[in-house]
Formats: sequence, structure tokens, C-alpha cells
Amino acid sequence: MPLTQGSRNRRFEQRHGKLYAMSSLEIVQTTAPLVNTVGATSYFNEVFLAHGRELGLKGFPFYFAGRAGVMGNVDAAIVTAAFGYFEPALVNASWAKICSTVEPAAAGRAYLEASAVFGRQVLADYDDDALDAFSDAAEQIRAATDPAGLTLYAGIDAHPLPSDPKARAYLNAVILRELRGSVHLLAIRASGLRAGVAHAIRRPNDTASFGWDPAPAITVADRDLLAQADQRTDELLVPAVASLTEEQSSAFVAGARSLAAAFAG
Repeated sequence: MPLTQGSRNRRFEQRHGKLYAMSSLEIVQTTAPLVNTVGATSYFNEVFLAHGRELGLKGFPFYFAGRAGVMGNVDAAIVTAAFGYFEPALVNASWAKICSTVEPAAAGRAYLEASAVFGRQVLADYDDDALDAFSDAAEQIRAATDPAGLTLYAGIDAHPLPSDPKARAYLNAVILRELRGSVHLLAIRASGLRAGVAHAIRRPNDTASFGWDPAPAITVADRDLLAQADQRTDELLVPAVASLTEEQSSAFVAGARSLAAAFAG
């Protein structure tokens, strides 16, 4: 009997000895906050900061240069478009200073290496087979993703991963974080909401640091549009997650939870 669309979109997770049915949308919604948190832990830890200092970049400049540098030696306008939430004048000034210190592509490579080192350290005691199973699933999601319009994700996705399970698993989490971020920016723009306004709603205490001073005005309609964009983001990620087998789905959910526990400590 052929599978229905609904059955194709069901995945299963082991819970208390029973199979718990999860739809692809539920998998997206379950793993997104975990992967988002894990993928951001590389930004300002000591391993990361040390790599930045070696390049002459401290703290925020290395974060900025590293994330954008995975796209190569691009112009500031590309960084503005890919990051989305930073005010263009701030990007222009920051990128000019960064480019006078280091080649952006070199900063991107250093960022990925710092992330790999950090992953190896934190996951030192974790099972390699389980980490590889998570990575296999993550890489299936990446392979099934259409990168059109996802500039920052496409940049980091193009880089090869280390072969060791710990660095590979962590970098897959970093890359999937960029995937969701790029998809979310696409959903925000499709909703008609300006990215700076979306940022002000989500992070009202960080508007000035992102170059928005004064902060953009926010309406009730803007908040509704952001809620719609959040929902659309989940929906846009479903097709790639639906490509997972049941075994991969279980490994992906379990792996996301294990990684979140590891990096929470």
C-alpha cells in the first residue's frame, strides 16, 4: 500500500520504551531551540576568542568577521543582506575595519576551526557513534535543502567538515543554526516586515548595539507579522526534515537533545 503524505511526514522517537509519533513539523519545532542554542555557544567562548586574538580581532569583531567570512571576501553590502538585522552603516564601518586587519575568508576559516576545537573539547566524553548518527541526519537535511535565497547558510554549507565525530557533530549544529537563521530572514521579508523591526521586537535591548538608534517603531501589526514569519520558518524547514528516515529522525532528535545538554554545562 503506498504511503500517504501524512504517513510520509511521520517520524518516530523512542520515549520511555514506547514509540512516540512525531510529524516532521514537530521535529523542526522540537529541535530548533536546541540547535539554535548549541550553535551559538561557539561565538564568545575562550577557544573562539583566542583564535580571534591571533588574527588581531577581539570579541565582537571576530564574531562578525568569522560568521560573514565563511562567504569569502565579499563586499559590505553582501554582509548587510546576509546578516539582515544589522543597520547598514554599522556593517559598512565594521567591515571596513575588519578588512583592514584580516582577509575575511581567513577569518571565516579561523571561525570554523575555533568551532571545531570547541566541539572536540565539550564533546570529549560523548559517544562517537551517536554523534555520527546525528551528523548523518543533519547532513541529510542539508543535502535536501534548496539554498536559493539563503546566502549566509550557503556560505557556511560550502565548507568541508572535519572527519572526527565530535567536531563534525558540533559544526553540523552550527551550520543548521545558520540554515534556520537564513530561512527565518527569508520568511520575515516575505511577510512584508523589515528585518530591523523584527530585530527590535525579538531583542529590544539590543537595538543600539546592532546600529538601530533610535530603535524602530513597532506596531501590533508588526508583531503579528513576526509571529506569521516564525510559523512560516518552521514550515519552510519541513520538506528537508521530511527526507529523513525514521531511524535518522530518532537520531537527530536524540542528538540535538544530547548536544544541548553537553553545551549547557
